[in-house]
Amino acid sequence: MLTIFLLLFVALPLYTVLSGQAPLGRDFRSADRSSAGIAPQADATPEAVVQVYFARALNWRGIFGVHTWIATKPAGASEYIIHQVIGWRVYRGLPAVFSAPGIPDGRWFGNEPTLLAELRGEEAAQAIPKIIAAVAAYPYPDEYTLWPGPNSNTFTAFIGRQIPELRMDLPVTAIGKDYPINGSILDRAPSGTGYQVSMLGLLGVTMAREEGFELNLLGFTFGVDFYKPALKLPFIGRLGFGEH
Repeated sequence: MLTIFLLLFVALPLYTVLSGQAPLGRDFRSADRSSAGIAPQADATPEAVVQVYFARALNWRGIFGVHTWIATKPAGASEYIIHQVIGWRVYRGLPAVFSAPGIPDGRWFGNEPTLLAELRGEEAAQAIPKIIAAVAAYPYPDEYTLWPGPNSNTFTAFIGRQIPELRMDLPVTAIGKDYPINGSILDRAPSGTGYQVSMLGLLGVTMAREEGFELNLLGFTFGVDFYKPALKLPFIGRLGFGEH
């Protein structure tokens, strides 16, 4: 048991830091927030676009997990709207949910974003009103708890459940994605392709086509992806096919 504990909670976090996945010591005031060059230019793309991104959280938080957000651009629009939950807003007496024009693929305080899901054209055009409605319906607009939730990943997972066409397979490092909505124990998986049982976001199981099998223990998720074969581990994410 000691060996397993050391492997999971010492070796894996250490690997995350030494491999450069979770850089430490960055100043949030000067960290890079520029575009990573993934999203199409809004003014050069007439069709509607929906994209979901994730990136490692800032400094020590990045050892444990990622931040997620959603970008939408209606057909003909000249800018993207970014929908996300930001913790520091709550500490300043502001709503946690924040939707505003911004850079869809901006680096998260220097950490490179990964494109998780995307819709284009008519499919995106039909999804955008649903996303806006889901943002307004999010049940924790003024709450933020880093662990086990509700947090930014709880918000993104909620949107995914309302818009299953996104097939949102959130990474296991998205701590908070399994936090139950309004205390429910049984719910759809964030991808909409299966179901999950979760008790306060601290203990649960997910079975879905996109996610595969996932076991949540104290907010740390272990799993196996059968559709895109991979092993899923806390701290480091996927080992196998796929990028997250």
